[in-house]
Amino acid sequence: MGTMKQAMGPIASARLTLALSSGKLAGRTARALRMGGGTSLPGMVARRIDPLVLRKVIGRTRAAKVIVTGSNGKTTTCRMLAAIAAAGGKGVVQNRTGSNLLQGVTTVAVAGANLRGEMRADLLLFEVDEATVAAAAAEIQPDMILVTNLFRDQLDRYGELYSVAGALERSIRALPETATAILNGDDPMVASFAADASRWLLFGLRTAEVGTAVPEHAADTVRCVRCQHDLDYAKVYISHLGDFRCPNCGYARQPLGVAVTGVRLGLEGTGVTLQTPYGELRFDLGLPGLHNVYNAAAAVAAAQALGLPAEGIPAAMSSLRPAFGRLEPIAAGDRQVLLSFVKNPISYNTTLRTILQRPGPKAILAAESNTVVDGEDFAWLWDVDLEEVAPLIPWMVASGSKAEEVAMRYKYAGVSEDRIEVIPGLAPALDAALARTPPGETLYILASYTPTRELRKIMETRGWVRPFWQE
Repeated sequence: MGTMKQAMGPIASARLTLALSSGKLAGRTARALRMGGGTSLPGMVARRIDPLVLRKVIGRTRAAKVIVTGSNGKTTTCRMLAAIAAAGGKGVVQNRTGSNLLQGVTTVAVAGANLRGEMRADLLLFEVDEATVAAAAAEIQPDMILVTNLFRDQLDRYGELYSVAGALERSIRALPETATAILNGDDPMVASFAADASRWLLFGLRTAEVGTAVPEHAADTVRCVRCQHDLDYAKVYISHLGDFRCPNCGYARQPLGVAVTGVRLGLEGTGVTLQTPYGELRFDLGLPGLHNVYNAAAAVAAAQALGLPAEGIPAAMSSLRPAFGRLEPIAAGDRQVLLSFVKNPISYNTTLRTILQRPGPKAILAAESNTVVDGEDFAWLWDVDLEEVAPLIPWMVASGSKAEEVAMRYKYAGVSEDRIEVIPGLAPALDAALARTPPGETLYILASYTPTRELRKIMETRGWVRPFWQE
């Protein structure tokens, strides 16, 4: 890879320049015409002209190359790691908007490189969809792969968990000996990937302040990945994440390189204490929820493996604000909106438990779609613990292409029909929900990917938020 610049002939160089210039123009045009943020179109155009564009740009940089993947937490973990790197004076190029298929990953190279394919950066940070990791890793040749977790997610797109795990295992096995795998040590399946990596570091939780004794009913990986016997848990933190052990074959959680030893959950943020190779770190994380504690541990583990300085970590973590649609607070006139992207049982449940920390009733706009990018299999909604929030819902609006099914699920959770209004159109649904929200109160929006994007676009046209690619 390092000799590509010297070996590239005039035709290959011209093709690269044309691909980059065309991709950049496509991005500017998309933004000018308000067709989106140009988060994937530049990469798509560039790859049509030069299928090797990503390989060529990557081959011309000495920046550290990191892939972050997994079912949940990719976008936020990337933002955390980028903030830590920036606090250490490092230049970061990343796909901040979460466009994580191959064209979105290529857009990072298109946007960050000049027309000769040269990129000034110390860290290239790629959020990559689980199903895209193998293809992306082959082109990027990363110095690090970070796996946040594995949960059941869009079975019609990914297949069952073992299919996704198999692809990730192969990608980690193919890493060069100098590369590092950063793995969630509390996830039995993810932790097992350490056997395929020459260099690895595990992160997780080791605290009595949070957690339960047994996995929740919707947990995905409750059997041993080696012998399929039921796992025992000393502590469960989220779903199947915890201190696990197989009583049959002895497979158990290994020592954690980065361990969360203290957690103070709050409505607007979280106090975190970690034991790390740096020593003990304490900081106030500017994001709520136990899931973000995991994201923080992952980012700190990656920072340690990259050799980033620890001094800037507390300030970087405390300054973080929610990413687009991740419990994102939005002022809507004299009302507040909390926009939450929920795509599978675990993300929905962790979001519900976070908002349940807030006192008072919960006015809900629930919007779900079954497009290809959302996943056409919608049965997972029945594994969400809506029963926990149902008694606090004075009324709600169900919207999106699956509005009727959303309404039915909430009805069976205990929300009576006379408290549910079904409005498939997102703009009128938003208007109706806000009209019923008292001034000064909060409307909680729980939405899958497409409705989240469309609702935020509506809010953008109303001047409530900036375009997501500017956040």
